[in-house]
Amino acid sequence: MTGAAPEWLIREDASQPVLLALYLRQVLGIRSPEELPHLRGIPARVNDRAEETQALLERQWREYWAMTVEPQAHPSSIPLDLVDGFETLIALPEHGSELLREAITPHASEALAYAQSVNARYSRDAAAKPGVSYRAYASAIAVHERQVGRRAHSFELNVQVLPLSQRGVWWIGSLTIAVTDGLRGDVVAFDAAIHPIIAELA
Repeated sequence: MTGAAPEWLIREDASQPVLLALYLRQVLGIRSPEELPHLRGIPARVNDRAEETQALLERQWREYWAMTVEPQAHPSSIPLDLVDGFETLIALPEHGSELLREAITPHASEALAYAQSVNARYSRDAAAKPGVSYRAYASAIAVHERQVGRRAHSFELNVQVLPLSQRGVWWIGSLTIAVTDGLRGDVVAFDAAIHPIIAELA
Protein backbone atom coordinates (compact mmCIF):
# COMPACT_ATOMS: atom_id res chain seq x y z
CA MET A 1 0.00 0.00 0.00
CA THR A 2 1.56 3.32 -1.08
CA GLY A 3 2.26 5.69 1.77
CA ALA A 4 1.75 3.03 4.43
CA ALA A 5 3.84 3.29 7.57
CA PRO A 6 6.93 1.05 7.68
CA GLU A 7 6.40 -2.26 9.42
CA TRP A 8 8.82 -4.32 11.42
CA LEU A 9 8.38 -7.94 12.36
CA ILE A 10 10.52 -9.52 15.06
CA ARG A 11 10.07 -13.16 15.98
CA GLU A 12 11.77 -14.37 19.15
CA ASP A 13 12.11 -18.02 20.09
CA ALA A 14 14.37 -20.76 21.40
CA SER A 15 13.33 -23.08 18.62
CA GLN A 16 13.68 -26.82 19.07
CA PRO A 17 15.11 -27.39 15.55
CA VAL A 18 17.87 -24.81 16.16
CA LEU A 19 18.63 -26.21 19.63
CA LEU A 20 18.77 -29.73 18.17
CA ALA A 21 21.16 -28.65 15.43
CA LEU A 22 23.51 -26.99 17.93
CA TYR A 23 23.38 -29.93 20.34
CA LEU A 24 24.26 -32.29 17.48
CA ARG A 25 26.99 -29.94 16.27
CA GLN A 26 28.63 -30.24 19.66
CA VAL A 27 28.33 -33.99 20.23
CA LEU A 28 29.53 -34.66 16.67
CA GLY A 29 32.55 -32.36 16.97
CA ILE A 30 31.48 -29.99 14.17
CA ARG A 31 33.42 -26.71 14.16
CA SER A 32 31.25 -24.48 11.98
CA PRO A 33 29.97 -21.87 12.36
CA GLU A 34 33.29 -21.24 14.09
CA GLU A 35 32.34 -17.86 15.54
CA LEU A 36 29.28 -19.25 17.37
CA PRO A 37 30.07 -20.45 20.92
CA HIS A 38 29.09 -23.87 22.21
CA LEU A 39 26.00 -24.62 24.28
CA ARG A 40 26.62 -24.62 28.03
CA GLY A 41 26.97 -27.94 29.79
CA ILE A 42 27.17 -30.17 26.70
CA PRO A 43 30.53 -31.92 26.34
CA ALA A 44 32.07 -31.41 22.91
CA ARG A 45 33.32 -34.51 21.14
CA VAL A 46 37.04 -34.90 20.57
CA ASN A 47 37.30 -35.32 16.83
CA ASP A 48 38.95 -38.61 15.87
CA ARG A 49 37.57 -38.95 12.32
CA ALA A 50 39.64 -39.04 9.16
CA GLU A 51 40.08 -35.56 7.70
CA GLU A 52 38.02 -36.30 4.57
CA THR A 53 35.18 -37.83 6.59
CA GLN A 54 35.13 -34.83 8.93
CA ALA A 55 35.12 -32.37 6.00
CA LEU A 56 32.17 -34.19 4.39
CA LEU A 57 30.26 -34.32 7.69
CA GLU A 58 30.84 -30.60 8.27
CA ARG A 59 29.61 -29.77 4.76
CA GLN A 60 26.43 -31.84 5.23
CA TRP A 61 25.88 -30.27 8.65
CA ARG A 62 26.29 -26.71 7.26
CA GLU A 63 23.60 -27.42 4.64
CA TYR A 64 21.31 -28.82 7.35
CA TRP A 65 22.06 -25.79 9.59
CA ALA A 66 21.17 -23.29 6.83
CA MET A 67 17.87 -25.13 6.15
CA THR A 68 17.14 -25.19 9.89
CA VAL A 69 17.86 -21.51 10.62
CA GLU A 70 16.19 -20.05 7.52
CA PRO A 71 14.28 -22.79 5.70
CA GLN A 72 12.57 -20.44 3.24
CA ALA A 73 15.90 -18.95 2.14
CA HIS A 74 17.55 -22.39 1.79
CA PRO A 75 15.06 -24.82 0.24
CA SER A 76 16.43 -28.24 -0.64
CA SER A 77 16.55 -29.21 -4.31
CA ILE A 78 16.29 -32.85 -3.16
CA PRO A 79 13.17 -34.27 -1.43
CA LEU A 80 13.50 -34.31 2.35
CA ASP A 81 13.04 -37.34 4.56
CA LEU A 82 12.45 -37.34 8.35
CA VAL A 83 15.23 -38.77 10.51
CA ASP A 84 14.18 -41.58 12.87
CA GLY A 85 13.97 -40.58 16.52
CA PHE A 86 13.65 -36.82 15.98
CA GLU A 87 9.85 -36.70 15.53
CA THR A 88 9.17 -34.08 12.83
CA LEU A 89 12.02 -31.79 13.87
CA ILE A 90 14.76 -32.98 11.51
CA ALA A 91 14.34 -33.72 7.81
CA LEU A 92 17.40 -34.26 5.64
CA PRO A 93 17.74 -34.63 1.87
CA GLU A 94 17.06 -38.21 0.75
CA HIS A 95 20.42 -38.27 -1.03
CA GLY A 96 23.72 -36.64 -0.14
CA SER A 97 23.29 -36.50 3.64
CA GLU A 98 23.82 -40.17 4.52
CA LEU A 99 26.90 -39.53 6.67
CA LEU A 100 25.13 -36.87 8.75
CA ARG A 101 22.00 -39.01 9.10
CA GLU A 102 24.05 -41.96 10.33
CA ALA A 103 26.04 -39.75 12.74
CA ILE A 104 23.08 -38.03 14.40
CA THR A 105 20.70 -40.99 14.80
CA PRO A 106 22.39 -42.47 17.94
CA HIS A 107 21.99 -39.10 19.71
CA ALA A 108 18.27 -38.71 19.02
CA SER A 109 16.76 -39.29 22.46
CA GLU A 110 19.12 -37.09 24.49
CA ALA A 111 19.17 -34.36 21.81
CA LEU A 112 15.38 -34.27 21.69
CA ALA A 113 15.08 -34.18 25.50
CA TYR A 114 17.58 -31.32 25.65
CA ALA A 115 15.84 -29.25 22.96
CA GLN A 116 12.43 -29.79 24.56
CA SER A 117 13.59 -28.79 28.04
CA VAL A 118 15.39 -25.59 26.90
CA ASN A 119 12.42 -24.61 24.71
CA ALA A 120 9.99 -25.22 27.59
CA ARG A 121 12.11 -23.07 29.93
CA TYR A 122 12.20 -20.24 27.38
CA SER A 123 8.41 -20.48 26.89
CA ARG A 124 7.81 -20.37 30.67
CA ASP A 125 10.06 -17.32 31.08
CA ALA A 126 8.40 -15.52 28.14
CA ALA A 127 4.89 -16.29 29.46
CA ALA A 128 5.85 -14.97 32.91
CA LYS A 129 6.82 -11.58 31.43
CA PRO A 130 4.26 -10.79 28.72
CA GLY A 131 5.11 -7.74 26.64
CA VAL A 132 8.73 -7.55 27.84
CA SER A 133 10.06 -8.95 24.57
CA TYR A 134 8.13 -6.46 22.43
CA ARG A 135 9.14 -3.48 24.59
CA ALA A 136 12.86 -4.27 24.28
CA TYR A 137 12.74 -4.05 20.48
CA ALA A 138 10.28 -1.15 20.32
CA SER A 139 12.57 0.88 22.58
CA ALA A 140 15.65 0.16 20.41
CA ILE A 141 13.74 1.10 17.25
CA ALA A 142 12.50 4.35 18.83
CA VAL A 143 16.07 5.31 19.81
CA HIS A 144 17.32 4.48 16.30
CA GLU A 145 14.59 6.65 14.75
CA ARG A 146 15.57 9.59 16.97
CA GLN A 147 19.25 9.15 16.05
CA VAL A 148 18.71 9.04 12.28
CA GLY A 149 15.81 11.52 12.20
CA ARG A 150 13.42 9.33 10.22
CA ARG A 151 11.07 6.39 10.58
CA ALA A 152 12.71 2.95 10.65
CA HIS A 153 12.55 1.07 7.35
CA SER A 154 10.39 -2.05 7.25
CA PHE A 155 12.38 -5.12 8.27
CA GLU A 156 12.16 -8.67 9.58
CA LEU A 157 14.35 -10.17 12.28
CA ASN A 158 14.37 -13.63 13.84
CA VAL A 159 15.95 -13.90 17.28
CA GLN A 160 17.04 -17.23 18.75
CA VAL A 161 17.58 -17.02 22.53
CA LEU A 162 20.09 -19.77 23.32
CA PRO A 163 22.03 -21.10 26.34
CA LEU A 164 25.43 -20.36 24.79
CA SER A 165 28.67 -20.50 26.78
CA GLN A 166 29.65 -16.90 25.92
CA ARG A 167 27.59 -13.77 26.27
CA GLY A 168 26.84 -11.94 23.04
CA VAL A 169 24.90 -11.61 19.79
CA TRP A 170 25.80 -13.40 16.52
CA TRP A 171 24.34 -13.33 13.02
CA ILE A 172 23.43 -16.94 12.10
CA GLY A 173 21.44 -16.13 8.93
CA SER A 174 20.66 -13.15 6.74
CA LEU A 175 17.63 -12.27 8.92
CA THR A 176 18.46 -14.27 12.05
CA ILE A 177 20.57 -13.63 15.14
CA ALA A 178 21.46 -15.79 18.12
CA VAL A 179 21.59 -14.11 21.52
CA THR A 180 22.74 -15.64 24.80
CA ASP A 181 19.87 -16.21 27.23
CA GLY A 182 21.76 -14.40 30.01
CA LEU A 183 22.26 -11.32 27.83
CA ARG A 184 18.61 -11.40 26.73
CA GLY A 185 17.56 -11.35 30.37
CA ASP A 186 19.72 -8.29 31.15
CA VAL A 187 17.59 -5.34 30.03
CA VAL A 188 20.34 -2.71 29.88
CA ALA A 189 22.97 -4.94 28.26
CA PHE A 190 20.52 -6.36 25.72
CA ASP A 191 19.35 -2.87 24.82
CA ALA A 192 22.96 -1.88 24.01
CA ALA A 193 23.62 -5.14 22.11
CA ILE A 194 20.50 -4.99 19.92
CA HIS A 195 21.06 -1.35 18.81
CA PRO A 196 23.70 -2.11 16.13
CA ILE A 197 21.47 -4.90 14.78
CA ILE A 198 18.45 -2.57 14.50
CA ALA A 199 20.62 0.15 12.95
CA GLU A 200 21.83 -2.30 10.30
CA LEU A 201 18.29 -3.36 9.36
CA ALA A 202 16.21 -0.24 9.88
